[in-house]
Amino acid sequence: MFILGIIALFMIITAIIAIEIKDLLAAIISLGAVGMGVAIGFVLLMAPDLAIVQIVVEVLALVFMVAVILKTTHVDETLDRTPLTLPVLAYAIFAIVFFILGVRALLLLPQFGVPIMKVASEYIRMGIPGTGAANLVAAVILDYRALDTLGEATVLFTAVIGVLTVMRKLGRKW
Repeated sequence: MFILGIIALFMIITAIIAIEIKDLLAAIISLGAVGMGVAIGFVLLMAPDLAIVQIVVEVLALVFMVAVILKTTHVDETLDRTPLTLPVLAYAIFAIVFFILGVRALLLLPQFGVPIMKVASEYIRMGIPGTGAANLVAAVILDYRALDTLGEATVLFTAVIGVLTVMRKLGRKW
């Protein structure tokens, strides 16, 4: 759990950098580091399917944002560089509270393999006889969690179509 705290701290620091830096390309790279930290957190929490979806969506979003930045300007000219004590203090308080609550929530998680819900044992016991499938993983994904899988596939498909739509060259007057 200690490593998750370090990753959370890394994500908070890179998020603050992404917010405060004036160079937009560097801000996007910093934002990508936050997303990859989320993916690493998913891997450490034994959720590889979420990690894969996070990585795919993160890479597509970063490619899209980098392409837009390269076509436009690299510097955010809208930022006012006057020091604002109240927003910085609010960000710091929020980050500390978020970090403390996150660590407390992670400490409540049981060790991997210790059942906290009885659903997994029901899948294992009734998966193959109930579905007639030869593969338990395929039975769970396609029969018991079909709508969840369809939702994940829809998100990925929509992200790809969105990137292709924005990146197309036909009809652009740049």
